[in-house]
Amino acid sequence: MKIVLLDKDTLGDDVDLSCFETFGTVTSYPYTTPDQTLQRIQDADIVVTNKVVIDKTLMQQTNLKLICVAATGMNNIDLDYAKEIGLPVKNVAGYSTPSVVQTTFAMALHFMNNIMYFDNYTKSDKGWVKSPIFTHLEHPYSDLEEKTWGIIGLGTIGKKVAQIAEAFGANILYYSTSGTNRDSDFQRTTLDDLLSTSDIISIHAPLNQKTYNLLNKNNLSLLKDNAILLNLGRGGIINEKDLAVHIDNSNIQVALDVLEYEPIREDNPLRFVKAQDRLLITPHIAWASKQSRERLVKGICENIKNTIGE
Repeated sequence: MKIVLLDKDTLGDDVDLSCFETFGTVTSYPYTTPDQTLQRIQDADIVVTNKVVIDKTLMQQTNLKLICVAATGMNNIDLDYAKEIGLPVKNVAGYSTPSVVQTTFAMALHFMNNIMYFDNYTKSDKGWVKSPIFTHLEHPYSDLEEKTWGIIGLGTIGKKVAQIAEAFGANILYYSTSGTNRDSDFQRTTLDDLLSTSDIISIHAPLNQKTYNLLNKNNLSLLKDNAILLNLGRGGIINEKDLAVHIDNSNIQVALDVLEYEPIREDNPLRFVKAQDRLLITPHIAWASKQSRERLVKGICENIKNTIGE
């Protein structure tokens, strides 16, 4: 078998990829641009891709036996045509749940506990060193207990977030973006009610026709004063232009791990928000703990073994 990894750098250099070699000859590319894709997969039997698009036109010009998606989402693959021609497409579900959940709470607690402020105060020549008392109460923070945590998208990740937030003593609401989730463990509500009553809102939904621009200028205004908004689902769920305006016209706090276009574009309106202290953006890393990536590689190799054989 000839196996091609189209964007190896998304797996990192600290993860063992030797399991691919048990299935045949492996060719790896750090990343692949659209105009490079055909030439690189034309003679391949198995292709491994994270974000590189493989559409109908490309499939028609190859003899692929298996497409392995190094992710859970498969929106970069023309699944309808692959099914039509009997080409298996395999993803890896669940590998990133612990990592995404952990990052969700890191972001929420970043704002709730004001850790960076207290660290700077303590280290400053004019801060704690000049204080007449042992503590500092001029920048108070709040408990998560008894706060309302609203979750948009109560899938595997969203439910785990709900369980941990509940362990902190938070009250949980959720909005089903598909309209089909009827989880009895937590209170389901409308999107408008969730936005207007939640102290913390975290997004863990896929991007589709129902969720694109789900949050926009028409409903961002419903957010409570000092609300914390977290997006760990997909970019495009929040209208970034509308969000940038609302951040500067309110006192909400926002943390984003995903953007509509990645890497971030130079003209992204979020880069020009004045209240940068209330905006935290990370480069799509919530999924990417080392353990998460190790689980991902193991899952890809298992998919090859189960589909093609050893």
